[in-house]
Amino acid sequence: MATQVTAQRRFSFLRIAIALQTLTIFLQAVSAGLLLTASYGETLHSAGARVMYGASMLYVLAAVLAWKPGGDPLTPVWHAAGFLVLASVQVVLGIAHVPSVHLPLGVAMFGLSVLALVRR
Repeated sequence: MATQVTAQRRFSFLRIAIALQTLTIFLQAVSAGLLLTASYGETLHSAGARVMYGASMLYVLAAVLAWKPGGDPLTPVWHAAGFLVLASVQVVLGIAHVPSVHLPLGVAMFGLSVLALVRR
């Protein structure tokens, strides 16, 4: 019984981490719209990038914690690491002002994050 409760907690922590990442990516799209229309949009988008990156790191941590103690498959760790790589590329592209790649990558990241959330 205690093992089942522990497994559910790990599972829910992983799901919460994915949901947080999905939410932060969505909020980045909202702040990108504000970037075009409001004076504070750039500040909000920049701060949101840091939060989104932190959420991606939290996803990696949650995936590792779900894998290591419980013996779950390594697949969620690879997915989380892939998201962290995508988030790193996204930040670099944003700083370099390459919207032709930055915007489609953001849309792809949101779609992949929603997919990961639905699968968990």
